[in-house]
Amino acid sequence: MKRFLHALVYTGLVVLANPALADLDAAAALREGDMKKMNFHAEPQAAGTSEFTTFEGEPLTLADYQGKWVLVNFWATWCAPCRKEMPMLAELQTELGGEEFEVVTIATGRNPPAAMEKFFEEIGVTNLPLHRDPKSALAREMSVLGLPITLILDPEGQEVGRLQGDAEWNSDSAKAMLRALIPNS
Repeated sequence: MKRFLHALVYTGLVVLANPALADLDAAAALREGDMKKMNFHAEPQAAGTSEFTTFEGEPLTLADYQGKWVLVNFWATWCAPCRKEMPMLAELQTELGGEEFEVVTIATGRNPPAAMEKFFEEIGVTNLPLHRDPKSALAREMSVLGLPITLILDPEGQEVGRLQGDAEWNSDSAKAMLRALIPNS
């Protein structure tokens, strides 16, 4: 009985010391359908520090997004699953995007700017960024193997989850999972 009480007190102290772990557990419990592919890490992992650029060529890093939850999607113009899921990511940004959450899309590898614009135009996406990682520096640093890959970064800029492949980001499960993480959503 004593051991049980010690374990209970210890668990309570860990959750109180790091409420984000409790939020991740709550989010993980809400995964259904495609969201079952979302793997939450036991411990937050460092995010990449390599620069990528805006469409216009201005340098950015993932650290520029610290202070909010960020869903980072690596994609390419030649990627059919990316074409399927991008409108769902746009819908997610429309519904949940703001001060505490943002969807950030990064085209990695050889994606001519004109082809990127055409890609978004053809699928009707107007509210997501056309960021570029032309030499795949950030993608390599973050072990992006295959596309699409979607990461969840916490407000401290650390990777807390990763989903490989496309997913229904506008599903009730995806929204519930993200709302469990994002305060005031």
